[in-house]
Amino acid sequence: MERFMAYWSTISTADRVIILMGGMIFFWLLEGYYPLKRFRFNRWKHAGVNLVFLGTTLVLNLIFGIFTIKICDLVVAKQFGLLHWMQLPLWSEILIGLMMMDLFGQYLPHWLMHKVKFMWKFHMVHHSDTKVDVTTGTRHHPGEWVFREASTIIGILVLGTPVGLYFLYRACAALFTHFNHANIRIPLWIDKPISWIFVSPNMHKAHHHYQRPLTDTNYSNIFSLWDRLFGTFAYVDPRELKYGLDVLEDSSDEDLGFQIKIPFNKHIKTDY
Repeated sequence: MERFMAYWSTISTADRVIILMGGMIFFWLLEGYYPLKRFRFNRWKHAGVNLVFLGTTLVLNLIFGIFTIKICDLVVAKQFGLLHWMQLPLWSEILIGLMMMDLFGQYLPHWLMHKVKFMWKFHMVHHSDTKVDVTTGTRHHPGEWVFREASTIIGILVLGTPVGLYFLYRACAALFTHFNHANIRIPLWIDKPISWIFVSPNMHKAHHHYQRPLTDTNYSNIFSLWDRLFGTFAYVDPRELKYGLDVLEDSSDEDLGFQIKIPFNKHIKTDY
């Protein structure tokens, strides 16, 4: 286990990119053979729009992620945070760390973005995709990155997250994001048991329904525990869902200029 964490503590940028892009490519190919929904669209054009947002996220992580890593090093040097105070076995530190980072890095900021109007306007870009597939998981407005990273840093401070655990969480989060958004057909008898512990593709698809209340469910990324604990869990037949947002024209989802301006467009209606 020590060697496992040593790898994540010193993981190269190249390995991190391979994990990110490898998972996406794997599910992109799988979608072609076992699609959940057969969309009539240009997959390359659709992916191109979403990958522009992936590019902005990668740039932001490259520029400002150094600060997050410094915070990880600081809490370890000061032995600050729950993981340092509890003195648990390494395997349990990893499990608790991943679960709590899923709470701070995903569930809490995600929940807030659905409840706070100005934050929701940034998050609308993600929900505006009417053809949810693996690339949708990368579709986040640059402003949304700020909300998520700020909450992640709070989680690091609370837990005392070392850099190895932080990178492990990021890798798991990326792979589950690809898995959950992928337009893949998974039988209910397989998907539903997965959702008892983890966020499954069918479970997450409910979150992308174009209308509330389903839009305001299933905020977690890795563990379904948080949605079950806080009463935001939902599970429906994904074939009955329609993706997008009822306040936007479906045709605007591939208009990159329009999407970038959504947070600042006062003409877009919102219930928040």
